[in-house]
Amino acid sequence: MNRILIKNAKIVNEGTIVEGDVLIENDLIVEIADSISLKTSDCIVIDAEGNYLMPGAIDDQVHFREPGLTHKGDIESESRAAVAGGITSFIEQPNTVPNAVTQEILEDKYQIASQKSFANYSFMMGATNDNLEEVLKTNPKNVAGIKIFLGSSTGNMLVDNEAVLEKIFSSTPMLIAVHCEDETTIKNNLAAFKEQYGEDVPVTAHNLIRSAEACYISSSKAVALAKRTGARLHIFHLSTAKEMELFTNKIPLEDKKITAEVCVHHLWFTDEDYKTKGNFIKWNPAVKTAEDRAELWKALNDGRIDVIATDHAPHTKEEKQQSYLNAPSGGPLVQHAVVAMFEAHHQGKISVEKIVEKMCHNPAKIFKIEKRGFIKEGYHADLVIVNPSLPWSVKPENILYKCGWSPFEGFTFKSRITHTFVNGELVYNNFKVKDTRAGKRLLFDR
Repeated sequence: MNRILIKNAKIVNEGTIVEGDVLIENDLIVEIADSISLKTSDCIVIDAEGNYLMPGAIDDQVHFREPGLTHKGDIESESRAAVAGGITSFIEQPNTVPNAVTQEILEDKYQIASQKSFANYSFMMGATNDNLEEVLKTNPKNVAGIKIFLGSSTGNMLVDNEAVLEKIFSSTPMLIAVHCEDETTIKNNLAAFKEQYGEDVPVTAHNLIRSAEACYISSSKAVALAKRTGARLHIFHLSTAKEMELFTNKIPLEDKKITAEVCVHHLWFTDEDYKTKGNFIKWNPAVKTAEDRAELWKALNDGRIDVIATDHAPHTKEEKQQSYLNAPSGGPLVQHAVVAMFEAHHQGKISVEKIVEKMCHNPAKIFKIEKRGFIKEGYHADLVIVNPSLPWSVKPENILYKCGWSPFEGFTFKSRITHTFVNGELVYNNFKVKDTRAGKRLLFDR
């Protein structure tokens, strides 16, 4: 029997922090108490005194690039980076090559992950203008949800047929996750900037081309459609102050039919950073203004935004170093997301309890993930130990992404993840990822 005893930890769970011990047996948490005594010969003991013990983070939106785009990243490389960053479960998106728009292609991704993933995994089924029949075959017990791109992005899967959208929203009981940007608005903005600059449009125009208006037009339409059809809607990577009026904190999360996500980069960067970071912070939706960022933080803390995720989307350095119009959007984040939020905690922007709520508990609730996202007896032992005062700097030699770069390069974080457990296996310890692919397919209680 694999037994691990974590002692003297500051256990962060369901809005409280209590000092205590946690006992893991095989893949489960079997006991949580003020003090647990076992012979050291019976188990491995880890003294976590002064450190936080939190549930493993659940990232509800990543792009791990396999199959078809593996020069940028793959399930093995990016899940390794994820566990080093305290993310023990991920939900991956369908815009790989080929797009995951049939049940057969979707299942192929699960087969790859079962061999290669360090973290627990699920994959979204992709919707197109003409695959409704395939979408409706999706099994709600072992697939996270349906993904719809309402604005084109990497691996164009734009769904712009309104009759199709209405049919998907009214036909599936599954969670529908959407990327919201209005295509017509973006095209018109881009045409205006091209008229001014030709092919040399500067990256500083990115948030003006993929504008706040483009985001709001699309997300407000999605919310209206969900309300009309009764669909279960989850809106990814919100980026503007204006969109915050679309969401409520007046009802418990469990009763919400429309939920909201914000990503680390929209909480961290602003349009001022394009001058120094350039295409390396070019994301869709775009990083917006400091005023937008402030409103995102406010909505996150007051409960209008339910989840913090990454939209981890690696591209090679060479791809990013092209001109603005040619450089793809997206960047790698899973290794640095949890510590970035702890940095925000040090800055007084968010409590540790709220980080755990938004990165662990709420994704589990929203997707109805079985027995993950909490520190509870009988739950899977997906756990992370965070030392809140162990500074480290992001350098090329400690970046684990296959693409080899990070928008945080050169930054010194105050906190560091020291241990990550996936299904009771210690997969990350003393700043090294063990060669243990402990990830399992996520299952859903629905």
